[in-house]
Amino acid sequence: MRVLFVKLTSMGDLIHALPALSDAKRFDPAITFDWVIEKNFSEVASWHPAVKNIIRTSHRKWRSNVIEYWKNGEIKNFLHSLRENSYDLVIDGQNSLKSAITSLLSKGVRVGLDKNSAREKFASYFYQKKVFVDKDLHAVKRLRLLFADALGYSYIDDQPDYGILNYAFPEITLDLPKPYLVFVHNASWQSKMWPENYWRQLIFLAGKVGLHVLLPWGNEAEKIRAMRIAANQNNATVLPFLTLSQHAAILKNSKGAICSDTGLAHLAAALNVPSVTVYGSTSVKLIGTKGLHQKHQLSTFNCTECYKYQCDYNNQKNADAMCMLAIKPDMVWERFNLSS
Repeated sequence: MRVLFVKLTSMGDLIHALPALSDAKRFDPAITFDWVIEKNFSEVASWHPAVKNIIRTSHRKWRSNVIEYWKNGEIKNFLHSLRENSYDLVIDGQNSLKSAITSLLSKGVRVGLDKNSAREKFASYFYQKKVFVDKDLHAVKRLRLLFADALGYSYIDDQPDYGILNYAFPEITLDLPKPYLVFVHNASWQSKMWPENYWRQLIFLAGKVGLHVLLPWGNEAEKIRAMRIAANQNNATVLPFLTLSQHAAILKNSKGAICSDTGLAHLAAALNVPSVTVYGSTSVKLIGTKGLHQKHQLSTFNCTECYKYQCDYNNQKNADAMCMLAIKPDMVWERFNLSS
């Protein structure tokens, strides 16, 4: 059976999809998937053994000037790749209008969540088969249930298998101090950022027990932030720019990770890296890291899980989210236990 899987972004959401692919492969060892995915995150698709072909898209870039990218052939080439093959099934795992239209342009019977389940209700009108999955379930389970219904097998509620533990991630050629922890300090929302001085205090606590700290980054702003956090800290190193596969290799060889709610936190979970992830504005129940050796540090502040990009407590634009300020470094360090 050949299936087209449409899930474009973002990194954490893409990693959430991996256990569904593993379930399908367990049900039908002969099944293969082609995955339509945003180019910047396409390494995630390459890690899973069930994925045969990767169809890369650049929706985020194209929407800035559709005419230009149509003329230079990027969009035409994408559509050719999308329509080159016919599929037994097309599963939309994103259930947004953007992914639903992408599914519509492909060749195969389209399956997605119904109007009561989909992220964007209108997306459901593009599917030929519609599946109800409770919105109150964790994202990993929702995708696993969608696949089970679409492919006709019984869902088994067991530990998620991300299917990437045996992937041959690249060897790390950097001269890294050992043993080390990875501190994932960045996040896409301001409200998910833990204060810089808290990270600095955490680095000090790690140093007291002989652990070095590595700070990854993905863009220039994150690099500058990492440099501020690491400044004058003898046991902290700002990493160079790395691919997602290189990040995975570094995480896999670490003693553990402490993370903001962001993509690399979910990658750590998929690799069974002992981790603590800090949560304030988002819900652990719906999108928390899932895997072995995963712990969550929740805020006790009175307006958590607001899902706002920036904290506006007391009708002010707060530089640091109040819920994140309430999570102190010693609380996180106590939660982090290397023996777990």
